[in-house]
Amino acid sequence: MLKDYLVLKLDLGNGETLAYRQTGKGDKTLLLIHGNMSSSIHYDTVMEELEDNYLIYAVDLRGFGDSTYNQPINSLSDFATDMEIFINKLELENLTVMGWSTGGGVALELAAEIPDIVNKVILIESVGIKGYPMFKRDEKFQPILTERISLRVDVAVDPIQVIPVLNAFQTKNKDFFRYIWNLTIYNTKQPDPERYDRYLEEIIKQRNLVDVDYALVHFNMTYEHNGVNEGTGRVDFIKADVLILQGEKDLVVPMMVGLETKKHLGDKAKLVLLKGGHSPITDDLSEFINIVKDFINN
Repeated sequence: MLKDYLVLKLDLGNGETLAYRQTGKGDKTLLLIHGNMSSSIHYDTVMEELEDNYLIYAVDLRGFGDSTYNQPINSLSDFATDMEIFINKLELENLTVMGWSTGGGVALELAAEIPDIVNKVILIESVGIKGYPMFKRDEKFQPILTERISLRVDVAVDPIQVIPVLNAFQTKNKDFFRYIWNLTIYNTKQPDPERYDRYLEEIIKQRNLVDVDYALVHFNMTYEHNGVNEGTGRVDFIKADVLILQGEKDLVVPMMVGLETKKHLGDKAKLVLLKGGHSPITDDLSEFINIVKDFINN
């Protein structure tokens, strides 16, 4: 049955207020961090399935959903700082942090920042530990794979990945986002219509697309250069056990990205290959829940 979770608000004291949904019970706490073009509502089925076992918080990142966006972000670590304040204000401890897509990068930054609080990390089709590349385009709008985008101004004028999406946000064009999500994210299975409609209502609330894309281009926690910048080496600060869920049919985050993240995390990470695409929550919810429970409980 489709549930409506009450949206709560928390003033961080840094000029931003985060919206979040809370449910569940138990002695283990699960913090859910969504991805780009989404919000905490995209975790509704996960919350429904796990609320009898865990205390769950699902947060709208700054600039998404019902959270504020008074100060622009420049990096995924800016999101992680918000999450650290959120955790401290609510006095959360012994956390498992789940991050989907862009949220996976935020989860890794958070694990590096507060390693004594984040015990486990679950990466769902996550941005790679060396970021998400964007490329300049030729006269036929094809990517020039030898010319990476690094400047925010160039991100903002990308004619394929950015401009059409910005226009759709401005006009609140849910049909556009339904088409894009069916093509790239729900390419193996779509949510039921009622859920899908409310996901789309949340997607069009996003106000920070260019800043997020810029942050993804520059995200790099390794010691290697990612084509845009040197890494921060913050991978060494991560002490949590990490579960990497990587779909074989993911059209957003290719298989090699999950493999590279596993390489840099080393023995602290476990890679599980799934049959579906970028949304394993939708593709096979039962399998997803079983894998997650096993990881959290062991």
